[in-house]
Amino acid sequence: MRLGLAGCLAAAALAASGAVLAHHSFAMFDQARKLPLTGTVHDFQWTNPHAFIDLDVPNTTGGVDLWKVELNSPNNLERQGWHMHTLRPGYKVTVVINPLRDGAKGGLFVSVKLPNGRLIEDPTRKFRPGGPINVPEAQPSH
Repeated sequence: MRLGLAGCLAAAALAASGAVLAHHSFAMFDQARKLPLTGTVHDFQWTNPHAFIDLDVPNTTGGVDLWKVELNSPNNLERQGWHMHTLRPGYKVTVVINPLRDGAKGGLFVSVKLPNGRLIEDPTRKFRPGGPINVPEAQPSH
């Protein structure tokens, strides 16, 4: 019985550590750059821990590239006025992102202009205009 309880506790700790490790830093995004992307919503994934916009963006060869845009969690987005149907496949939108530093086709959500002209911005940025989000402030040395 004791080994069974220890095994269960070890499994629970391992599962919890995976959830913690799954959440990442925002250092992978170049928050000094803003890249506008105009395209068609391929999919809007209302999932934890982050929602995603999959956007088909025309490229220079006449094809389309799939871009993955990371947003906040659905819980936070809902408090900011979003809902799971704010974006639908087929919507023509312009999304502004902080692109991935490695050049992959993806980035961190800054804003989206919907087909009706409504602009939705990331409200967490209003507290740090022009500055990166989720980056600790430098503390003065004593």
